[in-house]
Amino acid sequence: MLKKSIKNELILLGTKGGPAIRPNGSMPSSSLLILDKKKILVDAGLGVSKSLTEINFNLNELSNIFITHLHSDHYLELGPLIHTAWTAGLKKKIKVFGPEALLDYWKKFLSSMQFDIKNREKNEGRIKLKKIVKIIPIKKKTFNLGKIKVKILKVPHPPLKDCYSYKFIGSKEIVFSGDTKYFKPLASFSNETDILVHEALIPEYIDKIVTKTGLSSKLRNHLKNSHTTIDEVLKIAKLSKCKKLVINHLIPNDNTLNQRKEWLKKVKNKIDAEIIVGKDKLRVEFN
Repeated sequence: MLKKSIKNELILLGTKGGPAIRPNGSMPSSSLLILDKKKILVDAGLGVSKSLTEINFNLNELSNIFITHLHSDHYLELGPLIHTAWTAGLKKKIKVFGPEALLDYWKKFLSSMQFDIKNREKNEGRIKLKKIVKIIPIKKKTFNLGKIKVKILKVPHPPLKDCYSYKFIGSKEIVFSGDTKYFKPLASFSNETDILVHEALIPEYIDKIVTKTGLSSKLRNHLKNSHTTIDEVLKIAKLSKCKKLVINHLIPNDNTLNQRKEWLKKVKNKIDAEIIVGKDKLRVEFN
């Protein structure tokens, strides 16, 4: 349940790196940030609609969505989430920030659902869906979202080119790394931030993941060349002097007890900042 008395809160809705889901495992990436009463969704991986309702988030309050990049585990449920909120009675404008290709995605989503959308608009009296959604491609390095300042850092996550880290500045400062290989500028971008939410990979698991998925060395190379190992994440956090490090987009993260123990062992007593290993539905309060 969302707590009205809490001014600032981060809720990790999905913490798994990668698009595949498995029995009793974690869901792909999505996080809800509540900062100075502003509600911001960062990424919209599979399961985000259900996860939001399970924490008693009213989908009618959906208003600001930030997509870090266009890998499916970060935006597969973007269209369905907005459509579901619309069917739940959403009437106010939703702003979606992210890569420019989201414009094409949204146009084609509307086209794919046109039979249902037109039917509901005509026979249920709903407001036109396309009128309440505004896709805003990232063009500037900084802009204001009401009283919240947003800063953007482009990060390397090959082969994709338009991948972003977001910094939200209000009464507190929170940085989401997005998916990225080790990128030292993230340390200065996150300088003394209250919370750094950073993706992480345990490299020893790469071969197991490749075997489990039945894919080739191309996946192995992608994991090695496009993500940040846990030791590299700790290096970024130490350089940034962040107050709290939240490890997210965990590779692997099948939510087994042994895996969680391994993650905790990897980070224990490594840096001065508080370290939190993410898990689905984890709430981090920071008033």
